[in-house]
Amino acid sequence: MPSQAKPDPTLENIKDLGRRIDWSKTAGDYAQYRAGFPDAFFERLAGMGIIRAGHAALDLGCGTGTIARGLAIRGMQVTGLDRLQAMMERAARLDREAGVMVRYVTATAESTGLGDQSFDLVTAGQCWPWFDSRRTASEVRRVLKPGGRLVIANFDWIPLPGNVADETEKLIMTHNPAWKLNGGMGIHPLYVRVLGLSGYRNIETFSFDLDAPYTHESWRGRIRASAGIGADLELGAVERFDAEMAAMLDEKFPGDSLPVHHRVFAAIGVAP
Repeated sequence: MPSQAKPDPTLENIKDLGRRIDWSKTAGDYAQYRAGFPDAFFERLAGMGIIRAGHAALDLGCGTGTIARGLAIRGMQVTGLDRLQAMMERAARLDREAGVMVRYVTATAESTGLGDQSFDLVTAGQCWPWFDSRRTASEVRRVLKPGGRLVIANFDWIPLPGNVADETEKLIMTHNPAWKLNGGMGIHPLYVRVLGLSGYRNIETFSFDLDAPYTHESWRGRIRASAGIGADLELGAVERFDAEMAAMLDEKFPGDSLPVHHRVFAAIGVAP
């Protein structure tokens, strides 16, 4: 991406947070409680001809493998890449339970070490802002076959006044004032800019909303597995937050069923 590109405030906040966080501290909760991209996301990509059985896919920043596994279930030959071995070990266990095989590689998105023009599809789910955009977009161009696609996607909770995501964000900020990722609306125009400035063609986007089903227990686990809590705070602080969150949920959202408003957003570009 050319140097004159304007900085994105959310990206700057993530870069600042990224100097402190350690996702490996929350790998257990991450694997158990973070809901992956919904089936409708994969169905949309399949309907666009992007997911094709037998084609090769690379999932950057794969974490515990939610996108990689979803692609493998649909017949793709998948490589998952992450810099944290602990996350990929959890991913491999979940793959075995799902009856699929994903190859995992320890590397960074900016320097994958993988072969030129090796993949028909590269995905980056919930992770692109943590990367160096210019270097990653260039590296993806290198490993994609001509005409291959890069899909940058997010699956974000949406805080609206008084809903569970809004109340959760308020509590996170009380316990971790340095966390500045609150208030997002799940639309990421930065991704379109990155694709355009990096030479990708036929750029398109889609988004849709849904309620992700959680219980009190699983939502608490989901938030422990977030950048603002489990990946940043020390264990004692995480435990204090979790106790206060349990009390907040009991008071403000009685009953164990907890639909949480989410938005899927994806930006797609074609490699020349």
